[in-house]
Amino acid sequence: MLENRLPDVGKISPEIFDELIYPNLGAKSDRVLVGPRHGVDIGVVEIGEDKVMVTTTDPVFIVPEYGFKRAAWFAIHILCSDAVTSGLAPTYLSIDLNLPLSMTKEQLSTVWMVISEECKKMGTNIISGHTARYHGCNYPMVGGATVICIGDKSKYVSPEMAQIKDKIIITKGAAIEATGIFAVAFKSKIEEHFGKDFSQRAEKIFWQMSVVEDALTAVEVGTRENGVTAMHDATECGIWGGLYEIAKASKVGLRIEKDKIIVLDEVDKICSKFSMDPYSSISEGTLIITCKEKKAEQVVTKLKEKNISSSIVGEVIPEEKGILLVEGNRERHLEHPRVDPFWIAFEKALRGD
Repeated sequence: MLENRLPDVGKISPEIFDELIYPNLGAKSDRVLVGPRHGVDIGVVEIGEDKVMVTTTDPVFIVPEYGFKRAAWFAIHILCSDAVTSGLAPTYLSIDLNLPLSMTKEQLSTVWMVISEECKKMGTNIISGHTARYHGCNYPMVGGATVICIGDKSKYVSPEMAQIKDKIIITKGAAIEATGIFAVAFKSKIEEHFGKDFSQRAEKIFWQMSVVEDALTAVEVGTRENGVTAMHDATECGIWGGLYEIAKASKVGLRIEKDKIIVLDEVDKICSKFSMDPYSSISEGTLIITCKEKKAEQVVTKLKEKNISSSIVGEVIPEEKGILLVEGNRERHLEHPRVDPFWIAFEKALRGD
């Protein structure tokens, strides 16, 4: 039995998930192809005629300090980014809004119009929901939503499908979300320390915090034996956390060359300023892709055509070798970071420390 304590902040640990959640999943069905797993953001259900339904559920995350237009854009892209790691486009959205009493009609209108417009761009139909204001509700968690994808059974992928000898591709680089959020939330501090031009460049990173285009572009080369085998967005605990979760889900090892992972200048400087390790900091917008060796360069080329930077950083190896990180001439085993440094850094910055 684990100690009677949940983590202070962030997702529950794999151990608590395995003890409390995984053994208690309601009724069983043979139609469930991918069920709840720690580090697997999607569920997959067979619905007949060689079709599947993919679902993912997350909080609706609205941060007023970003400005309501920007906050709403981020909220809907967080939701859809998990869904598209299946390789399928987001088809439907069911959304529950439990709003704080302080939210005005004008603010709700701004949020909803942005969500609707972004759904329209992605071809996503909003099919059900609930909208109300309640005592006890507050930003940033103002509800929850489920994104649903419908597609061919033979084409979806999941983090459980990485195979030995696959190449590993990472888009955009480390700490995209941590940097984008700090650049917006603490703009004056960053401008004062690094200058206006730097601050404006860093602020643009905010709009990279989505993997919708990354994922749907990558699978254009094909899936499974014909291309992409697994995808995972690097959210909690960043790139290190995402790589660990793919390895555990697929029961494989990984060999990663650290110096091949992109670290933007703005990322490096902001993470250093606010004492965040870029590789283990939250990074929505960074997509980890495994794919067949013969298709790896083609995936990178496809992404480049959409102005999405990426790099081949390693390969999938047998599970018994573990997750190996190559730094210069040294090789060491990579452990899960456990705690994302973003949250502590963000709290300190809010206090002015």
